[in-house]
Amino acid sequence: MFASPSQIVPALALGLCLGFSGAVKATDTERFDSYTQGRTIHFDWEGQPYGAERYLPGQRVIWSFLDGRCIEGEWYMQAGDICFIYEDRPDAQCWSYQIDGTGLSVTIERDTGPALTLTEQKRPRDEMVCLGPEVGV
Repeated sequence: MFASPSQIVPALALGLCLGFSGAVKATDTERFDSYTQGRTIHFDWEGQPYGAERYLPGQRVIWSFLDGRCIEGEWYMQAGDICFIYEDRPDAQCWSYQIDGTGLSVTIERDTGPALTLTEQKRPRDEMVCLGPEVGV
């Protein structure tokens, strides 16, 4: 289903051996992991609730747009960006990120339109609820 860390690490190592210029520093991964693991972080976009991500051990995540549907995925570092692969979308979404006194903020460049920047909510207004699978009649 998802690439395991044992599959990602050799791929990164191969990239380094082949002259990959965006080397991942262990401290980047450790810093992001230590800030996020075990937490559910709610994000705002332009001051409005956008979604929430639950960070689990093993670089696994659960994302929700706060609509009751949740999507499992995993994250990894690439060239200093944090990249996510989700079960419903096999292509990676890579975000630049910043952790500072205001929390976590992430920015993704889009093919069309301006970049999208999400910021961590300090006091989430909505709870992340994952409803069960949809079942038919």
